[in-house]
Amino acid sequence: MTLTTPRGPLLERFELDDSFETFAPPPAADGPDLEVSAEDRTAAPVVQLADRILVRALASGASDIHIEPQEQGLNVRLRLDGVLRNAFEPLPTRVIPALTSRFKILADLDIAERRLPQDGRIRRRWKGRTVDFRVSVLPSRFGEKVVLRLLDSSATQLGLDQLVTDPLALAEIRDMGSKPYGILLVTGPTGSGKSTTLYSLLAERNDPGLNISTVEDPIEYTLPGITQTQVNRDKGLDFAQTLRAFMRQDPDVLLVGETRDLETAKTALEAALTGHLVFTTLHCNDAPSAVARLAEMGVETFMLSAALIGVLSQRLLRRLCPVCRVPHVPTAADLARLGLSASDPASLTFQRTPEAGTACSHCGGVGYRGRIGVYEVMRINEEMSEAIGRGLGTDQLRRLALENGMRTLLGYGLSLARDGTTSLEEVERVLLTDSGLEQEIRARQLTTSTCRGCGAGLRDDWIDCPYCLTPRGTLQA
Repeated sequence: MTLTTPRGPLLERFELDDSFETFAPPPAADGPDLEVSAEDRTAAPVVQLADRILVRALASGASDIHIEPQEQGLNVRLRLDGVLRNAFEPLPTRVIPALTSRFKILADLDIAERRLPQDGRIRRRWKGRTVDFRVSVLPSRFGEKVVLRLLDSSATQLGLDQLVTDPLALAEIRDMGSKPYGILLVTGPTGSGKSTTLYSLLAERNDPGLNISTVEDPIEYTLPGITQTQVNRDKGLDFAQTLRAFMRQDPDVLLVGETRDLETAKTALEAALTGHLVFTTLHCNDAPSAVARLAEMGVETFMLSAALIGVLSQRLLRRLCPVCRVPHVPTAADLARLGLSASDPASLTFQRTPEAGTACSHCGGVGYRGRIGVYEVMRINEEMSEAIGRGLGTDQLRRLALENGMRTLLGYGLSLARDGTTSLEEVERVLLTDSGLEQEIRARQLTTSTCRGCGAGLRDDWIDCPYCLTPRGTLQA
């Protein structure tokens, strides 16, 4: 007899003894806690140096460690908020072989092989949590360069509301991610936060009533209740083969870490067409160019038009330090370079970093602390789907997406600069391209030429109202 409760059947409980634990012991992190080993005076100097580099990177919130042999010494740099910075004074050249060998030993690599690239992984404990480092070793002129990518899932806050600040973009992304079937593409360069966005979408869909599976290279975050598989190319287990195996596992939601070839793309599209929701990433510059990228791989447009839900393109901008940021009045030339204009530039105030050498305990004098996402959401409606099926080019799809209300990356970034979240310099560094500026100007020109703020008539080449500074995107019909 099955006992029932007002909420459904009562689940049966199994009583297991301790002998089951001997069959599947949890993987242990290698070595003692990094904070302890880095201060261990009895350890060899090279061991202590390697651990101190790891501790410094973790404590500063770096995403990557670059250990670079040069003719005059060994440089150690950390990538903080997307920008590389020196972490230590240059080390003497005599430590290069020993330090490189130490990291290769930790990553279980061949220390005798110095002529070929090698990849590995390090797992250590730090402040009570497990941290993984993805290791890449590359031969160079003055020795082997070592790059470590930090994979600290416990330090990452997953949640779309913490990533996307614009309410309209957030609503669009959540709506696309809640569809029962189809494929959603997330595009952007390496390090633009694509994996974090995908995992945030999975976290919102994570429910006991759904079977969610992922195939990744490597597995960067661990989510409870989700089946995660890492590719193993040495054994022939790639993205496409794993996807085909998933289709025999009664899936509801699938995540493909990266679509990089025709076989993976077609398998993912077939999964989307047969009633499954598929999330995947793609490398391209913006949302409209994702269609052309897949077409270059050999994907048939009729499959893409039937399966594609939308494309999300993203970048990461550095946040201005809220403690030391200072007001900034850009010149007319600065505004024009970003496609902006105003009748009185002196009345338009942004924020920027302080003068070099300014002391700030919050950001360490850098002027930036943390990063924020910038998003371009291209929703596929019936009109867009028909255009994709007809094989229209990227420029035509971009124009159609803008007419349907797509907000460009540059437009999103400029809105963050307006409210003081970031600086115009940061927007220019990350987002300003010729094509991006053309997209933004086209997006502003699609509106009518009457200002909502003051009712003045505007010229087509004005992005903002020069009389009251109302953005053209808020113009009335």
